[in-house]
Formats: sequence, structure tokens, C-alpha cells
Amino acid sequence: MFSNILIVGCGLIGSSILRGSLSKKISKNIYVFEKSKKNISLIKKIDKKIKFLNKIDHKVSNMDLIVLSTHMSQYNNLIKKLLRHISSKNLITDTGSTKRNVENLINKNKKLKKIFIPSHPIAGSEVSGPEFGDKNLFKDKWCIILKGNDKSKKNQKKIEKFWKKLGSKIIFMNSIDHDKIFSITSHLPHLIAYNLVKTAIDFQKKNKKSIIKYSAGGLRDFSRTAASNEIMWRDIFFENKDNIIDSINIFIRNLKKFKKLIKNQNNSNVLKILKNSKKIRKQIINLKQDVSKPNFGRDLF
Repeated sequence: MFSNILIVGCGLIGSSILRGSLSKKISKNIYVFEKSKKNISLIKKIDKKIKFLNKIDHKVSNMDLIVLSTHMSQYNNLIKKLLRHISSKNLITDTGSTKRNVENLINKNKKLKKIFIPSHPIAGSEVSGPEFGDKNLFKDKWCIILKGNDKSKKNQKKIEKFWKKLGSKIIFMNSIDHDKIFSITSHLPHLIAYNLVKTAIDFQKKNKKSIIKYSAGGLRDFSRTAASNEIMWRDIFFENKDNIIDSINIFIRNLKKFKKLIKNQNNSNVLKILKNSKKIRKQIINLKQDVSKPNFGRDLF
């Protein structure tokens, strides 16, 4: 499919793209640009065919596809370096969880408008690092590709084919809809998880009681989400702040209503909320976004 692919940043997502590309023989040569010496050491163990770039220089002009899989706070600096060497022959995509900021970055640089096709694979885990990469990470998972202009249609098709080769199902979306939707379905749940864990810690300090060892399924499962990479999530919160703040406000309003219903022991309305939540869970399972097995289908420890 390609002669040369460059993966910039090779943590969980980048190394999964790497493994998937090797498995599906998507490119003749696969290059990696990675700053972490520890990560480089781990990546070298994956396959001897992998090649490394020590810096972003003239060699990137030979890359058919460049995949940005770094923290979004690094995008500006990386793009500045790439712009010195890339041309219309190169193709760029990314894996970031917010898209309006990427689109704004593209609009500032005419050279990028045709060749940078933003994407967002809806896959991942609370763990990070190349040791956790999986060639099947994207299998049957959604990947959002940003709708481009008429001039970028050809490149858009190439990116669509790339993600399909890795196993993804494709949805095209504009950046505004993307960031609004994921502020609710992904960004707010992570924020709540972080805040719930903080609340448990604060409670423990205030009451001088060790409560973490009594973690039931609720706190335990929220703590898994809250174990996600802190730099990545800081970047997401900052880059999509307006939508996330709107989502927080909705959540606070509903929380206050719920608090009032509990205080007044409003049986019918509390039961209605709880039952409706079960309906959403069934929808998620029917859409094959999760399994119906107890304990999320994982083995009990």
C-alpha cells in the first residue's frame, strides 16, 4: 500500500499501528521517530525490520504516510519541523482525540490542507507504552476521519483504506460534531473518573480511615479509567475545553437534580433514572461496543 511509513510517537497507539502495519504488510518500510530511549529499546524487540529516525529532517520527504501519534501538545512543534521538508507528495494523519484544534492548525498552513487528513481511532486502554501495543487493537473499532475538501478526496480515500487495513470501521465527521460528541462519550467520563478517585482520596484524608482497600466494583472500575496517561488527558481537557465545560455544566445540573430526588426520597423518578440507564447499557451491547458478560467479560482476580 505504501513504500515508506513514518510513525511519530510510538506508545500504545503508535506501536499498535506499527504492529498492525507489519502484520498486514501495509508498507515496504516502516520508520519510527521516538524520543524515549526506553520506548526505542522496547520497539526494537518488535521486529528487526523497523527503522528509526533520530530527528525530523530531510528524510521525512521520502515518507508516503506520516502518522502523528504523540501528545497533542507536541503537534505545533512537530508541524513546524515537518513543514520544512514535506511537499504535496507526502500524506499526514494523526490519532488525536480532539479535532477542532488540528483543523485550526491545518488552516494556518496552506501546504497542509490537501495532505493532512486528521483521524481518530476509537481504541485504547488505561495502559500506555509500546509494550502494550496490539496488532488487533483497531479490529472492529470505529475510526473517525475528518471530512476534507474536494482537493483532499484522493488522500482521504488513502487514509480510509489505511485504517480499514488495520481493521477499523470508518465514520466521516466534521470537527465540530466530533469534539461535541466525544466531550460527552469519552472526555467527561474520564474527567468524572479522575474526580471520583480524588474524592475518595479526600474522604480518606478527612476521615483518617483507609478506604481504598475496600474498593467495590464501582471505585475499582473508575480507578482503571483514571489510570490513563495524564499528559494525554491534560491535553484533551485543554484542547476541547469549551465542549468539556458545557458537558460538566450538564452533569452538574443533573447531579443537583439527582441529589434533590434522593433527599426527598422521590421513588418513581429515581427508579426512572436507574431504569433508563440500563437501557443505554443494552444499546451499547447491541451495538457491539462491549460484551454482556458479567464483570466486563474479564477473568476475576
